[in-house]
Amino acid sequence: MEDNLGSVSDSVPLDKSRVISVKPLRCLVPIFPSPAASFATPQSLPFAFVAPTGPFPPGASKFFPVFVPNEPQGQGSGPNGPNLPTGLNVPTGLNVPTALNIPNVSNGLNQGTPDTIPSPVPLNSFRTPASAENKSPVPLNSFRTPTPVPASTENNVVRRGRPRGSKNRETHDDVHIEDDGYENGFTIDTEDSSDAIRRKRKARKVAKGPQAVAVSSSEVDIDPLVNHLLRSFNLVDIDTSLQADSDQDLVQRVVMVYNLLRRKILQLDDARGVIPGISRRADLRAGTILMNKGARANTKRRVGAVPGVNIGDVFFFRMELCLAGLHAPIMAGIDYLSVKVSGDEEPMAVSIVSSGGYEDDGDDGEVLIYSGQGGVQRNDKLVMDQKLERGNLALEKSLHRGNEVRVVRGLKDGTHQTGKIYVYDGVYKIHESWIEKGKSGCNVFKYKMLRMKGQPEGFVLWKSIQQWRDGANKRVGVILPDLTSGAENLPICLVNDVDGEKGPAYFTYSPSLKYAKPFASSKSLSCRCSNGCQPATNCPCVEKNGGYLPYSTAGVLLSHNLVIHECGPSCLCPPICRNRISQTGLKLRLEVFRTKNKGWGLRSWDPIRAGAFICEYAGEVIDNGTDSDDDYIFDTTRTFEPLEPVPTDEPVKTPFPLIVSAKNKGNVGRFMNHSCTPNVYWQPILREKEEESYLHVGFYAIKHIPPLHELTFNYGIPRAQKTGPQRKKCLCGSTKCKGYFY
Repeated sequence: MEDNLGSVSDSVPLDKSRVISVKPLRCLVPIFPSPAASFATPQSLPFAFVAPTGPFPPGASKFFPVFVPNEPQGQGSGPNGPNLPTGLNVPTGLNVPTALNIPNVSNGLNQGTPDTIPSPVPLNSFRTPASAENKSPVPLNSFRTPTPVPASTENNVVRRGRPRGSKNRETHDDVHIEDDGYENGFTIDTEDSSDAIRRKRKARKVAKGPQAVAVSSSEVDIDPLVNHLLRSFNLVDIDTSLQADSDQDLVQRVVMVYNLLRRKILQLDDARGVIPGISRRADLRAGTILMNKGARANTKRRVGAVPGVNIGDVFFFRMELCLAGLHAPIMAGIDYLSVKVSGDEEPMAVSIVSSGGYEDDGDDGEVLIYSGQGGVQRNDKLVMDQKLERGNLALEKSLHRGNEVRVVRGLKDGTHQTGKIYVYDGVYKIHESWIEKGKSGCNVFKYKMLRMKGQPEGFVLWKSIQQWRDGANKRVGVILPDLTSGAENLPICLVNDVDGEKGPAYFTYSPSLKYAKPFASSKSLSCRCSNGCQPATNCPCVEKNGGYLPYSTAGVLLSHNLVIHECGPSCLCPPICRNRISQTGLKLRLEVFRTKNKGWGLRSWDPIRAGAFICEYAGEVIDNGTDSDDDYIFDTTRTFEPLEPVPTDEPVKTPFPLIVSAKNKGNVGRFMNHSCTPNVYWQPILREKEEESYLHVGFYAIKHIPPLHELTFNYGIPRAQKTGPQRKKCLCGSTKCKGYFY
């Protein structure tokens, strides 16, 4: 080259006429990775992509999280669904377990795999050993930043992830992957930097070392568990018309199964241990599995209220909103559709999630000032103004069209510091819009939204409860501010705003169960976990629970074993041990209240997560010869309907028959009424001390329970006796009420 060009200097201009011809040294052709390509090499793709394979259940759409085109159900241009987005090279030879269909991720989101959940099913019954055939070249539960994919413009619906280089997590739901704050403290790293890549490569090398903990979900075949859950809750081959316009029963079953599966996944991940640099999101993976199985509700996109979802319903994960059909995108704060106007298509907003990421505000719970999307501050300190596009444009169009927009408010969870709660607050209309300077100095779109009249209380109820807590307003109808007289961690008020009754019959409040004599049992090993019991260890208390800890770090029950083995008096772990959840007292602000027709009942000021511990049934352990007039009896020998059917013909039995009377001495558990469709279930809890065993009755939430909703459980059916309890008229008001209980 130098011979042709001569020397080049500042004083001598380049003579381009002397360049006769320049040919490349080699021919450049596209190079695709071979089946044996290693994902650790520089040529490898930045993430693994596997399209859902089906067959899909009738009426189920091909689910691609975040990017969800509005195509008709069951249609696609490829043999197994929609064509892959352009710009993606899919490596061949990637072996992925068929039970884990990992969908396309176009917005910085790589879904993972599945988990477990509370179930009377023994955990080990679904565990299979790892094999060479089912190992994936890449840990399927690692979340890595994908290569940017061209955004689809079909129906003018465009959903993208966080802008390249952005690290601001206090912007808005559409520019970061929503971290609900409940999963082991993991978040998804969406940085697209060399430092992030180096950290992830280092983590993968660590995971391959001799001391590595296995993280691939291919080690556990969870497909049998998923199929068992779907069959148990009648979510196989859902009627297409019911799935398009769902009722409350279907919505609740879908969300319940999601939480059961999510908690099982979380428990499996927990047992594998923490891998630095690898983020595992059980909430996203459980939702992906159910979407691919067609287990979802309200598949028809709509403007206005969603069938089967009531104002005030609570959700603890963004994926639940998607499964219920309330808000489609799992990242974006604005959901919108495309409508044809004079032959052209324009966006129309259908729902928003206001989770406090921007400077959203409201006054009395009926007005919401909502901030638009975009306008983030990047790493290079460049502040970008928001633009009138995508969700912002959809809101502006909805202002002029005057259509209703669903509003979901995101709030902090008072019982978990990092958690969020999503409350459906009904439908609003956009009243006006304007642009103003935000705190970061960029222009921000503002939308004033007014709540439609005639709707039940939603967010305003939460504001009232917070004012009760703060003492700003007095709770109406309070008879006693603390029924327990300080015996519990939190006060429990006695409330009557129905009639003139001044309180229940006298009893002595006792927060724990009183044993005359414990049950005898074979000698049991006690743990020596001075820092608290940990998963994936040789802790004897973990082994008693099938090799898993029964509770999450947030204190949520992860599995419905026949018996929960908690640490006993002989164990050396501290009182705050994760395996002593039922021993640490109340975590919820409860109240005993006067019902309209069932006497006294129990409810909570706090929203309750599915699987959360509520309270014990405290009282005195008595013999079989009980007083037939005692209405405060809990008998573990009764037949109780399990939360999910147990895959065995053998009857479910507790290890010891336990009968508790709370007539003269007991706690708030004695006020919990019967319901044919309860929101609370009980689990036997066993605590052992050398050769002594103490059985306790723990109450846990079946599903998410909004504040001030009555807490109920099924009283069960007594054993067949000549002189047993007589039937009583049931006033639970459920659509499935049997009309009586014992």
